[in-house]
Amino acid sequence: MAQFDEVCLTYFLEHQTQLFREKVAQNLKEAEEFLEDCMAVVCSSLEEVRSYLDESGADVSGMDLKEIEEASEVFSIPDGRYLVVEV
Repeated sequence: MAQFDEVCLTYFLEHQTQLFREKVAQNLKEAEEFLEDCMAVVCSSLEEVRSYLDESGADVSGMDLKEIEEASEVFSIPDGRYLVVEV
């Protein structure tokens, strides 16, 4: 089970409508439960995000790193990490 720190959880709570039309979590606990259920991952770089998406079956071969960063399922956490939420 993945563990998400407060920075990740707070950022997801504040930006969850980037991926979803309606909020899926109202507080940090709900955010953590949702991210665990989705098997979301935290990556340290865009290259790691690309590798993760590729391994999970997403077709990212023609995408540059900027396109990957702008994907709705990729959340750019202010500390330089990336939260990937696949639904």
